[in-house]
Order: sequence, then structure tokens, then C-alpha cells
Amino acid sequence: MEVFYRIIAMLGGLAMFLYGMRIMGDGLKRSSGGAMKAAMEKVTNKPAIGFLFGMLVTCMIQSSTATIVLTVGLVGAGLLNFRQSVGIVLGANVGTAITAQIIRLMDVSAGSASILYFFKADNLAPVALVIGMIFIMFVNKDGFQNAGSILVGFGVLFMGLIYMSSAVSEMGEGLSSLLTRFESNYLLGFLSGVFVTGVIQSSSAVVGILQSMASSVGLSFCGVFAVIIGVNIGDCLTTFIVSRIGASPDQIRTALVHVIYNVLAATLVALAVFVGRETGLINDALWNMKLNSGGVANLHGIFRLVPAVIFLPFSGAMATLAEKIVPDRETDNDEDAVYEEYLRELDSHLITNPAIALGQVSVLIGHMADVALHNVGSAFDQIFKYESARKDRIDQREHLLDRMADASNQYLIDISPYMTLESENRTQSFLIKALNSFERIGDHAVNVVNEFYDVRRNDKDFSEIAMNELDVLVHAIREILNLTYDAYKNNDVEIAKKVEPMEEVIDALIDSAKNKHVYRMTHHICDIYSGIHFENILSNLERISDQCSDLALAILGMNYPGILGREHDYIHTLHHSGNPDYLKEYDSRYDEYFQMLEEAENTD
Repeated sequence: MEVFYRIIAMLGGLAMFLYGMRIMGDGLKRSSGGAMKAAMEKVTNKPAIGFLFGMLVTCMIQSSTATIVLTVGLVGAGLLNFRQSVGIVLGANVGTAITAQIIRLMDVSAGSASILYFFKADNLAPVALVIGMIFIMFVNKDGFQNAGSILVGFGVLFMGLIYMSSAVSEMGEGLSSLLTRFESNYLLGFLSGVFVTGVIQSSSAVVGILQSMASSVGLSFCGVFAVIIGVNIGDCLTTFIVSRIGASPDQIRTALVHVIYNVLAATLVALAVFVGRETGLINDALWNMKLNSGGVANLHGIFRLVPAVIFLPFSGAMATLAEKIVPDRETDNDEDAVYEEYLRELDSHLITNPAIALGQVSVLIGHMADVALHNVGSAFDQIFKYESARKDRIDQREHLLDRMADASNQYLIDISPYMTLESENRTQSFLIKALNSFERIGDHAVNVVNEFYDVRRNDKDFSEIAMNELDVLVHAIREILNLTYDAYKNNDVEIAKKVEPMEEVIDALIDSAKNKHVYRMTHHICDIYSGIHFENILSNLERISDQCSDLALAILGMNYPGILGREHDYIHTLHHSGNPDYLKEYDSRYDEYFQMLEEAENTD
């Protein structure tokens, strides 16, 4: 029964270690998310740069699995191509060794008079916990909150290691017997490394266990090298399974390269150890040398670094092999394939990194804007040059727009649990507003088409003067849509400021057109049935303009936080304060479009 409780104690320490690593990694990701996003855009086709990038990212987020899953997501999102990802995969395998180097602080041995005494794990861990909790509880700033998470994670990680080492030391006799078997049966050591890593799903945690054993009961080179090789294989197999879920061919290839590399690296290391032992390069003293925590960390680092450096020049060959194993999928419709690619940009592997994931939603909403504006343009073309086939394509695009909106909404919900920064919450709210605006603009475009279709289906038509008025309004709607589109795509507040005066001009144009249309109907110049549909078209054009105004206001709110929550006051003040820039833009557009309207109504 005593053994059972010791095992539970060891597992409790492992749980603390894993949780601490997760907290620390989450804090590091939040702190570096923006930097990672910027760096990704600069990754080139040079494997060496990708290698350094992958190593750096893994050092920051403390998990090669997380880095490779993130890379798979970036490939699916189109931020990286498959060939660029290969170097990152190799770098991630090296970067994960940094955790073991941090853990070697357990080896620090110094008296209380030495400065090194502070860096002993049992001193550093509680200090990190105390400072981290002070930051989290008493300093309400994003930077300090992230730093607090990192410090708390660091402290919990080491407290788990200390607890685990204590439990391991009490199991010395049993563990020594187990490790003796590994020294005489390398296959058993290899398989145990694969199995335990597959269960725990963290190579850093398994190496941490080995380091705890090394600090407590001691490990020999011959007893641990096969286990570490197995750890590397178990790590890549777990990552491969996770990364395949809902993946495209290029994403599967990225995960497959990770497996190919680790199999080659394991083979190379095993072969090097065998040759070294047979030739005497690895003599008995080295073979039976006892390793402490730092020795295990160094061995793990060498097994990760040397194969990566050797195989880096052959990254292209590994990529070619993966491409042959995983062929491209066939598609029947090129345009539909492009649309599917747009939807795949919201990759589930990215949701744990809000900075990147929110950026991908923004990109997809940009594609939504393209589709929505295309549909509005097609709706206007239907008014002046009707084609039955065009109506079907408009309906298909509307269905696509709905799918994009649904996918974006769901993705933003999925990101929510991982968001901790106020800036991320503001961005999320803005993106929800943007996707709803573009979706509704698409809806109003379909409504315009349906109204006009009903007129034609009943062998009716609009009068020439009504068509001329619509022509002017269509020009105005196109202009406000282009302004809104450019403001969103470029986050340009100066363009966004031009939307509201244009919206007011459009309201005035529509009021004028409606009043004159009522006059034409009451004087039997226009057909009553067609007139109802004409007014419905005007109402939908007005709502398109309103959506543009709302989105432009949201863009201003993102850049000027003082507007957030008091948008109505901002608009009221803008309309009544005599703002010279607003009045200048309004007067210019008013004169331009009312002159066009007057000319249209005077056309014979």
C-alpha cells in the first residue's frame, strides 16, 4: 500500500509539472503572440531561417507539439506554404530541449552565502510563485498579468519536479531495479519511452521525470539513451495523430515530415551509439557514467540538435518524400476550390493562439467583403441588364457568404476560452460586428435582386426616370461600399471618417427619390405594383448604406477607444457640432450627387 501512495505522489508531482508548463507556455504565447505573427510573415523558403524560427517559437511556448500543431494550422491558413514549414519542424525539435536545460537548475548546489543559492529550485520556485501571484492579483495590466502567469507556471513546474523527485527518492530500490533492466534491454527502454510519451503527450514531461530520477537515484548513459530515443519517437507520433484531424494534404505533409525526420534522427542516433560502442569511442567509463539532471538535459539536447543540423540540408528531400506519400486531392470546380480554401483558413490548430487566430478571422472577413461586394455589383447589374443565370450565381454566393459568417462566428466562440487580454476582447467584438455587416450587405443585395425579379416575372417594369434615379443611387452605394471596404482592409481611419457624411448624403438622396416616386404614383406616371417594389429596393439600398456606417464607426472605435460604448453620442455630436471636416465632405458629396440626380430626372 505504501508503494501505491508513493506512485500517487509521483503522479501528483507530474500533474503539477504539466500544469505549470501549460500555464507558463500560455503566458509566453500571450506575450509573444504579436511578435510571432509578425515573424511568420517574414519566414522565407530558406530552411535555415525556418529552422531558427521554429527553435525560437518552441523556446517561447515551451512545447514542440504546440509549435508543430501551430505550424500545421499556419499551413492550412495559407500563412506558410508546406516547404516553408519543413525548417520550422526541424527547429521545433531542437527548441523543446530548452525545457530540460531549465530543469537542470535542480542540480544547483550552493551554501546560503553564495549568489547561486537563490537559483536552487526549492528557493527559486516559491519566489516565482509569490511574485507571480502579486502581479496577477494586484497589477491590472496585460504585461504584468502575462508575466505573472509565466512566473506562476515556472513556480508550479518546479514545485511539481521537487515533489516528484521526493517521491522518486523514496522508491529508489524499485526504480533502480527497473533502470537496470533498461541497461540490459535497449528495446524495452525504447518502447517505454515511446509508450510513456504517447500517454503523457509531452516529451518535456518525460525528460523531466528522467531528470528527477537522475537527481534522486542516478541514471547511467547506457540505461537512459534508448529511453530518450523512444521519447522523441513517441512525441512525433502523438503530434502526427493530433495534426491530421480535419487537415488538408499540405497540413498532413507537414505533420508527416515531423515523423520522417524523427525516425531518421532516431536511426542516426542509434547507429552512432552502436558504432561508437563497437569502435571504442564510447568506452566503458562513458557507457556506465552516472548522469545528473544536467547530464540528462545535455544528452537530450545532443540527440535533438546534432540530427537536426545534419538533416537540415536534406529538408527538400524530406518534403518531396512527404509529397509523394500524400498526394493532392482532386477538385471538380476551381472556383469552389478557392472558396473552400477561404473556409479552411480558420484552422482549428490555431485557436490556442488568439493573436494569430483573430488575424485569420480578419482575413476571412476580408474574403467575405470581396464576396459581398461582388454580389452587390451583380445585383446592380441585374437591374440594368438582367440575366437569369446571374441570379443563380448570386444565390450561390449568398450561400457561401452565410457559410463564411457561420464559420467565423463559431471560430470566434472557440477562441474565447484562450483570450485573456482586453485588446483581444475588443478585436473579437469588432470582428463580430464586421462579419455581421458584410453578411447583411449580402442579404440586402439578394433582396434587391428578388424585388426586381418579381417585377419582371409579372411583366412589369420601372419608368425611365425611376431607372435614372436608381442609376445615381447605385453610384453612391458603390462609392460608400468601396470606402468601407478600403477602411476595413487597411484599418484606415481617415477613409472611415468619409463614410458617415456619405451615408447622410445617401439618406437624403433616398428621401428625395421616395418623395418624387410617391408623386409619380399618385399622378399615374408609375405603376402602383412596380412602385411598391421600387420603394423596397430603395429601402434595401438605404440599409446597405447603414451597414457601411456602422462598420466605419466600429473601425473608428477600434482606433479611438473613447468612442466605444458611446457610438450614438459620437454620431449625434458629429452631426450637430459643425465639424469642419465632416461638413466639407458632406457638402462636397451632397452637391455632386444631387446635381447628378437633377440631371437624371431632367433626362427625356
